[in-house]
Amino acid sequence: IISADGYIVTNNHVIDKASEVEVTLNNKQKYKATLIGTDPSTDIALLKIEEDNLHFLTFGSSDNLKVGEWVLAVGNPFDLTSTVTAGIVSAKSRSLGISGEMGIESFIQTDAAVNRGNSGGALVNTRRELVGINTAIASYTGDFAGYSFAVPSSIAQKVINDLREYGVVQRALLGVQMVNLNAETAKEFKIDTRDYRGVLVVDVVEDGAAQKAGIQKNDIITAVNGVAVNSSSDVQEQISLYRPNDKVNISVIRDGKAKQIEAVLRNRAGNTDVVKSTEELVASLGATFKELSAKEKEQINVKNGVQIVEVKKGKLQDVGVRKDFVITKVNKRTISSINDLKEVLKNVEGAVLIEGVYPNGRTGAYALSL
Repeated sequence: IISADGYIVTNNHVIDKASEVEVTLNNKQKYKATLIGTDPSTDIALLKIEEDNLHFLTFGSSDNLKVGEWVLAVGNPFDLTSTVTAGIVSAKSRSLGISGEMGIESFIQTDAAVNRGNSGGALVNTRRELVGINTAIASYTGDFAGYSFAVPSSIAQKVINDLREYGVVQRALLGVQMVNLNAETAKEFKIDTRDYRGVLVVDVVEDGAAQKAGIQKNDIITAVNGVAVNSSSDVQEQISLYRPNDKVNISVIRDGKAKQIEAVLRNRAGNTDVVKSTEELVASLGATFKELSAKEKEQINVKNGVQIVEVKKGKLQDVGVRKDFVITKVNKRTISSINDLKEVLKNVEGAVLIEGVYPNGRTGAYALSL
């Protein structure tokens, strides 16, 4: 619980695909929770229960957390209510490769015992401050084997603020591909250095923030806004603290000389605009939808789809979509429910292709931009 009025943080994988979410507090009182928003990239979800004057945790600084510092992990493993385990911070900025292509991984590694059921629980320092959200374990058996991992509070707090303000995370991208700098990569990319600080840029995304700012292939990034970086996950963590259109100072070494480069960060679509929430995107379509019964699918001769029952002023009307059209695919993904439609729109990057059929059998395909 992060506020007196009932905002609650957990992992996205805890509530993913749930139709209802129930929260049980330590006093056994149960509440129906509203899902405010999720961010699969960091595995964070924000919930809200209707209650006032709750006891809550305040955020501490994961940036100031030291390797060797004592921490406590709180959770509900094996349905054992409010289990607390202790450990030390083993490492920071760990990347496990478990979050997918667009995942942000810069985990705090601890040796506090964490099992299934600890997910979404608090990682707390000895000053009672929230420094991480317990998220994963490294184990061959599926149970705790000595290593547990938490999303740092610096990332979680920014994600939560975005979800509260916008309903969707404003993800900023620098637009580089990187490898950690060591003897092997220095030799492979012909980098003449004996000081393996920083991260090597091996490619720059066309028209991305880095290219626009003048960052080049073979540059070595050593700091982001004055914070030293020594791994690609360090860079990810620092960039994830900002929003599109924010300016950041990137310290690089090029041909042995230090340079300071100011970059204006961009979103996934390649511009600096605020990204709209899924609800806003659905609203911009200007339509009311309903899910089809088995009998209706049989009558229209479709296996899946969502039907438009009303078309008002909006993007669908602009491209000629009429009432009763059944959307069967969006960007080639099968649509079987309104939630499917929202999920596809949530990951859209500009252009959308909507395919389907009218009850009279006439098919249609409509391209529009969000």
